[in-house]
Amino acid sequence: MHLDQGSAEVTYACLTLGEMGRNMGIPPFANRVTLPSIRKQELEASCRAIGISDLRMLGFHDKMIEFEDKAKLDGSIEALIQELNPSLVITFHPTLSVHPDHNACGAAVIRTIGRMPAEHRPAVHCMAFANNHEQEIGKPDIINDVTGYLKQKMASIQAHKSQFQAAELLGNKKLSDAEIQARFGTERFWTYRFS
Repeated sequence: MHLDQGSAEVTYACLTLGEMGRNMGIPPFANRVTLPSIRKQELEASCRAIGISDLRMLGFHDKMIEFEDKAKLDGSIEALIQELNPSLVITFHPTLSVHPDHNACGAAVIRTIGRMPAEHRPAVHCMAFANNHEQEIGKPDIINDVTGYLKQKMASIQAHKSQFQAAELLGNKKLSDAEIQARFGTERFWTYRFS
């Protein structure tokens, strides 16, 4: 998808830069000193590939989101929601997103939006990808066909050169167009239901 082709205004709020990641590129081209700057550049390039111009880097420390002061974390999210008044928030599922930072991010978003009066809450769509996610929460209620935007999506993913290599994404073989469409052509979300 390239967002300038539609009428949606999109803000990407990113809690960390992934600066504590273990991947430094294959072959390695980063180190602990250079990785934060490289990850920032990769994130900016990834956003450009799909037309996101409003990128907010919130500056929290990678691999520490679950230990952050909840009032500070939630306050950052609440300030963005108050500023932007979104109709939709896409986030990680609070328990089924594998990485502790992803789960903690989703939990903070859910806590923050959950405190809002129901009539003022944006819709919340969650990504879930833990091994048992469908057993836990069922099938996704939103499946978006993005096959028309695979070129942009793949460019966005591949912009994260220090994190992902083609072999990691595609295995040790070249995928056919049909295989790429099958693997990356849909995006699945679960609508979060506040009780």
